[in-house]
Amino acid sequence: MSRHSSPNSGSSSAPPPGIARSVGVALLVFAVIVLATSGTYVVQPGFRGIAVTLGRVSTQFKPEGFGFKQPFVTHIQQMSVRQQTRPMPAECYSSDLQQVKMEVHVLYRVPERSVVKIFQEYAGEPFDNLIAPRVQEAIKEVAASMSAEQIVKKREDVKIKALDLAQTKIGTNFLEVVDVVLYNITLSPELEQAIELKMVQEQEAEKAKFTQLKAQIEADTAIIRAKGEAEAIQVRGQALRDNPDFIRLQILQNWNGRSPLVVGAAGGANVLLSLDELNKHSAAIPRPKTSPSQLQSPRSK
Repeated sequence: MSRHSSPNSGSSSAPPPGIARSVGVALLVFAVIVLATSGTYVVQPGFRGIAVTLGRVSTQFKPEGFGFKQPFVTHIQQMSVRQQTRPMPAECYSSDLQQVKMEVHVLYRVPERSVVKIFQEYAGEPFDNLIAPRVQEAIKEVAASMSAEQIVKKREDVKIKALDLAQTKIGTNFLEVVDVVLYNITLSPELEQAIELKMVQEQEAEKAKFTQLKAQIEADTAIIRAKGEAEAIQVRGQALRDNPDFIRLQILQNWNGRSPLVVGAAGGANVLLSLDELNKHSAAIPRPKTSPSQLQSPRSK
């Protein structure tokens, strides 16, 4: 009985055919998924891909989107080509040996033509290794050619010169430094107080200069007006001498429309009176009283 029972016990330990088939299908699906995952890539928007195959870098970058690559042996490294802004502190010395501190915001981008070269020849973040040191150097060179007061007053000039110098040092074909913005320029408290006092004095001097210029202009205007009036009087006098009828024209232009009256006066002189003035004088003169006999008609006499 024991000999016949051993084959039955061995056949009962084998898995059913359906389970083995399911495991095989699962393994096949898993292998396909792994193969598909390692054989494809997706480059995100605003990035470019650098293909590295067994330690060798491809000379052409991968554009954004979906693509295929060699499974297991090719790795896609992504690099941003978007414009970015990075802040950094800056310390420099002016031409008068004053320490100047400021905060600098650098706007930059990596052009897609440079992503492979930067990845292949430079390690780390491009800003930290390539841009920041050269911007610092450019700001120090510009500050060394100006006094601390000029750096504070002419911030825009410092920015323009530092930007041009940084672009020259970095190279516009390699990395693009779009702009440099300077914030919070600080000096020593004693120097800031001295600069503020000097600016107040300059403003007061400009105000005094403006007041003096205004007084001079008013004086010149008064002289010009007086000369004009004198010339006008001279022209009128010459016109009267050359043309006696000119005074009649002046009388007609100023006439009010009422007829004048010439009356005799003591000493044989004539007085020019208007009718209104004559009526006023007539009303003011008292009239003599007449008797009843004087009022009689000539016939009664």
